[in-house]
Amino acid sequence: MVGRQQVAAVVLAAGESRRFGSRKQLAELDGLTILDHVLGLANTAGLAPVVAVVPVWLNRPGAMHEPSVLWIRNRDPGLGMSHSLRLGFGALPDTSEAAVILLGDQPTVPLASIRALMAARGAKPIVATRAAGRMAAPVLVERTHFSIVEEPAGDIGLREILSAHPELVHTVEVAGHPPDIDTPADLEALRGG
Repeated sequence: MVGRQQVAAVVLAAGESRRFGSRKQLAELDGLTILDHVLGLANTAGLAPVVAVVPVWLNRPGAMHEPSVLWIRNRDPGLGMSHSLRLGFGALPDTSEAAVILLGDQPTVPLASIRALMAARGAKPIVATRAAGRMAAPVLVERTHFSIVEEPAGDIGLREILSAHPELVHTVEVAGHPPDIDTPADLEALRGG
């Protein structure tokens, strides 16, 4: 079995927060920033290193001081999520046998989802969570297929590419995909408001 410390996390958190109206990475939920929640999840899951792709302006509040976090500054977030994917995967050390992609605006990903990805390693080079017939993050990519992040362009992730290449993807069913926080209303809904 592959050791957990050989699986990294790539946290995509360099978005421009246009729909949110302010810097959503620093918006708080239950006393922590949204990004702190995601970084904490990666650490709890035993993923290392945690590569956080962030905007150049981001300071490191709270758990962001965690020494296991490798900070990659995206100087051009306007190039979209695909650019952040390439920056994050490009920063992974040679010792990373796989990486789990997490989104910086999904603070409620269950730890069980990451554990399910880890447990399903081996059948195919990519393991994706699926709910209601739709694949979404978190997604685990084995080193042999890190180059897949070179394929998308613009503000899209891997979903379309993974859908086009089912021979590469093993899916694990989850109860539902965690909500993205795109607007202040999304955050209020998570707060129970």
